[in-house]
Amino acid sequence: MHGTATITPSTALRTIPRDQHTISRKDISPNALRVLYRLRDAGFQAYLVGGAVRDLLVGGHPKDFDVATDATPEQVRQQFRNCRLIGRRFRLAHVVFGREIIEVATFRANVDDGSGDREMDNGRLVRDNVYGTVEDDAVRRDFTANALYYAIDDFSVRDYVGGFEDTMARRLKLIGDPEQRYREDPVRMLRAVRLAAKLNFEIDADTAAPIAPLAPLLAEAAPARLFEEILKLFLSGHSVASFEGLERFGLLKVLFPETAAALASNRSGALRRMVLAGLAGTDQRVANDEPVSPAFLFALLLWPAYCRALMGLQAQGVHAEEAQRRAADRVTLHQLNTVALPRRFSLPMQEIWLLQTRFGNRQRKRVMRLLSHPRFRAAFDFLVLRLAASPEHAEDVAFWREAQTQSGEELAVALGVAPAADAIIDEDAPPSKRRRRRRRRSTAASPE
Repeated sequence: MHGTATITPSTALRTIPRDQHTISRKDISPNALRVLYRLRDAGFQAYLVGGAVRDLLVGGHPKDFDVATDATPEQVRQQFRNCRLIGRRFRLAHVVFGREIIEVATFRANVDDGSGDREMDNGRLVRDNVYGTVEDDAVRRDFTANALYYAIDDFSVRDYVGGFEDTMARRLKLIGDPEQRYREDPVRMLRAVRLAAKLNFEIDADTAAPIAPLAPLLAEAAPARLFEEILKLFLSGHSVASFEGLERFGLLKVLFPETAAALASNRSGALRRMVLAGLAGTDQRVANDEPVSPAFLFALLLWPAYCRALMGLQAQGVHAEEAQRRAADRVTLHQLNTVALPRRFSLPMQEIWLLQTRFGNRQRKRVMRLLSHPRFRAAFDFLVLRLAASPEHAEDVAFWREAQTQSGEELAVALGVAPAADAIIDEDAPPSKRRRRRRRRSTAASPE
């Protein structure tokens, strides 16, 4: 029945005993175990479920541990004083242990019982609070690898939809009819790409086939939700593989239409090399447990779009500095149609772009002012990335790398000028209130 979420794959239970899988309780959060045992002791069914089970089976180290149970959210709250209930569309219990939250979900059924607690809108699931059995719960999950249940009674893994075999084969497969599942929630297409990248899984052929034709449905998803999904895609340590997956399945041109167009028209491939180099650096920072700014990430992802817009404006005869500002505003505004990029990220993103033209200036006052700019370090890191696209920036990178280590006097010598008597005053002084035209020639528009 089109427009509903009725899915009836076979649900033959397969139980994988402890000696046939690799999950050990020592790898499970003690707080998750506490929740499982307390619910069991109170007479409820309770399983570790989803991503944690999947990751443990393939040797991963999950950060989040979710529990599925036949206890209702209210019954879960009765068992734990440190519990809060959240969500209307999908009611959940959060059991809070300091900084760790164990999410407890009640088994969901896959039918509409007429209560109004399951609601569809144009084929999309917008409310889902009809409770059912563990078998019901398994078939309404998205991917088979996410529908595995670890039981503390006998330490077995329960599999109702073939997820154990798929996980062992490192295969990502949707439960039910793939086209219908994507229409229910188009963001599942992004989840498929992200999980395949994260786990190094292959997307099953039938699961992959509808993605490109249905990619335009993503444009109808809430921009705020797409922003969160993009952060998950690119800040989880697998951004290069995620980017390549978005390209391969036609999703990049929906999420970042102007970037996709710019990459397609950049025959040398220099812009794509730069984006991939930046994403590889992002992955390295995540691996080193170093912070990554969403502003820097979006500056990277939208840089091809900015370069293309800037070149277009300059070709129309717009003055360089004005063209830079207009290009930055235009790209940001257009991107907001798809992704809700908060101003706390879009403004620093634009600053990173606009500072690029100032790296070619060797006037002492301007050098000192740029070095003291709060966005200097991010802008310099971005300049270094541009070397992946074009060697023409090598001289600027070398100068500014050295400049950061030099005293004011050493810098003056390097610039070939005598240190000014008022050097300290100049360095600390705020920029002049009257805005100066910065540069005559732009380097940011280079087609890299």
